[in-house]
This record gives sequence, structure tokens and C-alpha cells, in this order.
Amino acid sequence: MPASQWGKPVGLRAVPVSVVDTVQQRRQLMILAGALVLAMSTWFSTAAVLGQLRVDWGLSAAAGSWLTIMVQLGFVAGAGLSSILNLADRVPPRRLLLIGSVGAAAANALVVLGDSFIAAVPARFVTGAFLAAVYPPSLKAMSSWYRTGRGFALGVMIGALTVGSAVPHLLNAVGGFDWKPTLLLASALTVAGGIVADRLASDGPFATRAAVFDPDQLRSILANPRFRLASAGYFGHMWELYAMWAWIAAFYADAFGSARSAGLAAFAVIAIGAVGSVHAGLLSDRTTRASAAGVALRWSASVAVVAGFLIDAPTPIVLGVGLVWGYWVVADSAQFSTIVTEVTEPDYIGTALTLQLAIGFVLTVFTIFLVPVVRDAAGWGWAFLLLAPGPAAGAWAMRRLERLAAHEPPRAEATNAAFVSPFF
Repeated sequence: MPASQWGKPVGLRAVPVSVVDTVQQRRQLMILAGALVLAMSTWFSTAAVLGQLRVDWGLSAAAGSWLTIMVQLGFVAGAGLSSILNLADRVPPRRLLLIGSVGAAAANALVVLGDSFIAAVPARFVTGAFLAAVYPPSLKAMSSWYRTGRGFALGVMIGALTVGSAVPHLLNAVGGFDWKPTLLLASALTVAGGIVADRLASDGPFATRAAVFDPDQLRSILANPRFRLASAGYFGHMWELYAMWAWIAAFYADAFGSARSAGLAAFAVIAIGAVGSVHAGLLSDRTTRASAAGVALRWSASVAVVAGFLIDAPTPIVLGVGLVWGYWVVADSAQFSTIVTEVTEPDYIGTALTLQLAIGFVLTVFTIFLVPVVRDAAGWGWAFLLLAPGPAAGAWAMRRLERLAAHEPPRAEATNAAFVSPFF
């Protein structure tokens, strides 16, 4: 039985699905997805030019990893603060997205103005904090348009986030710019994304109740075995995803010996995840969220085992394996938060999502830092192998969740509402 059929709609206005203008619905999804592609350009902007920054600033690989790590930590801090202040009740999501975009763009530009590692570290933290007002609100804005077909809609939005994360690699490779124009262009695209969302998108017919963070409910949430298994899957996914995205350009630079080729390859490998996200979203609508996530986790774990050891293989093989990895590594992303909205008591959804996502993003710090350390000590094969246990454990958790769902009725009312955005 599909997870999306586990319960009755929660927190919706009584709007029949039949009255939704599907043309307008798809149009708004494309607008919001396009806005997210642009707005997320600052996330990996320093990773795309890390080779240049290491030369200009005299950075080690481990020091360079902190430019991405600080974005992750900033995102956790920004998302937690947004939850506590419940900004979604105070600021419309599209306006919040605009504010977040402008803030992230300005902080990213400060890396150029500061022109030093010491100045860049806090600037990247602030970039991540403002991006917490970009990604979650974009999903909330999309949720007002979708009550059914949620897997597809979420797949498109996560695909947009994926392409946006890959854009700096394309800018750096195609433009052949110095790192400063690359970062400034990424900031300009981020502002453009916020303007597109604020000016061109509109609210849909399905209003969702704000998901409020309430730390007093943590004990009840943790007692739910479905939440624990969904979170285990998410944690395994996050152990792998951002480290792979952060270091794939460096891997291809070593494999191809060309910064431009590495940038193009990194863009392709990350961006193809957009297709994988839509694929998994459609699959989750036809089967279950856990089943779709499990397929992606098994594929990505398998590729992580071998990818780094193929660095000296012929170019088509090195690129082809990377594309398979990029396709599946993010395909499961949307399903974990969706599962939480469907297995957690409706009043606790905000707290459950905050807990799951915050821990997941903190976990990314360890692998982003460890990959270059292991690479320097033992090579890319062992560095990427370090990532494989995460999705492998996540796949096991998804199998357990499927078995639990098959043998025991859910304890919580599911929310069949359009996706309740993380933290809001």
C-alpha cells in the first residue's frame, strides 16, 4: 500500500482536486523550480573554484573543505532559528525566498571582497544560514499547488536544487573565469532566483498548516519506529551525498588533468541527479516512498564502492560511472522528509522534520572533511569507499520500514496534504 494512502488529508482547505487548473499547476511548478535552480547557485560556488582558491590562499585540502562545511553548519543554524521563530507564519514563503536569496548572494559576494580564507569562513556560514530561507520556503510554495502527484512535484523541486548546486561548476568551466567573477555571477543568479519566485510565482489553492517546532515533543517522535527508520535512511543518504558533491570536481581534476574538463564533468554528474530525482518521485507515487528510496540507496552505495578505484580507467568509463552515481545519489532525497510527514502525528511534523534534517546536515560535516584526508593518505578509491556504508545502512532501514508498514497499521495519521515544507 503506498505510503501516501496511509491517512486522511490534514491541514488543507476543502478544495476538490478536480478544480485545480493543471496547466497553471505545472506552470507554477516550473517557475518555482527555475527559481530554485538560480537561487541555489551559491551553495557550492567555492567548491567549484576550490583549485584556484587553494593556489591563491595557500590552502590545504582539509582547510578548503571548511568552505563547504560552513555552509552546511550555517544551514542548520538558519533552519533551526527559522523554526523557533516560526517565520513561515510571519513572512509569505515566496517573500522569504527572496529575502534568503538576497542575503545568501550578499554573503557569497563577501568572499570576493574579503579575499582571504579567514574572511571566507564566516561569509560561507552566513550564506548557508540564508539558504535555509530559500530551499524550505520554495517547497512550501510548491506545496500550495499539489495535493496529488506529490512524488513527481517533489522530484522536480529536488532536481532543481540539484541543478542549481551544479551551476557554479558550469560557470567556472565554460566561462574560464577567475574565481572572483565566478562567485559574483553565482550571487547574481541567486538574486535573480529570488526575484523570479517573488514576482512570477503565485499561491496555489491548497493551504498547508504551518509545521511548528516544539522540542517538548521529541520523546514522542523518537518513540515512533517509522520515524527512526526514515531518519536512519536519511542519515545514510546525507553521509554520502554532500561529500560526493563537494569533492567530485577534485576527483575529475585528478582523473583528467584539466580544470575545465573537471568542471564540465562535475556539472554533468551533479546535474543528472535532477533526472534521478524525478524518476524516484514518480516511482514513489506508483509504489511506496521507502521502496523508491531503497532503490536509489542501493545503486549509490554500489557505485561508491568502485568509483574512486576507476580513476585511471579510460575517460568514458570514469565519466560514465560518475553519471550513474550522480543519477542515484540524490534521487532518494525528497522521500525521507515525505515519509516523516506521513508517519508522524500531524501536530509534531515540524519538530520531526527539524530533528531529522538538522542531524542529517551535521553528519555531512564529517564526510566532507574526511574525504580529502583519506584521499591524501590512501587515494580516491578508499576516500569514496568511506561513503558507501551510509547508503548501505539507509537501504537496510528502508527495507525494515517496508516490512513494518506491511505488517502493522500506522500509529499516526498521515498527512496527504501537499508536502509540508521542512522547518516551516
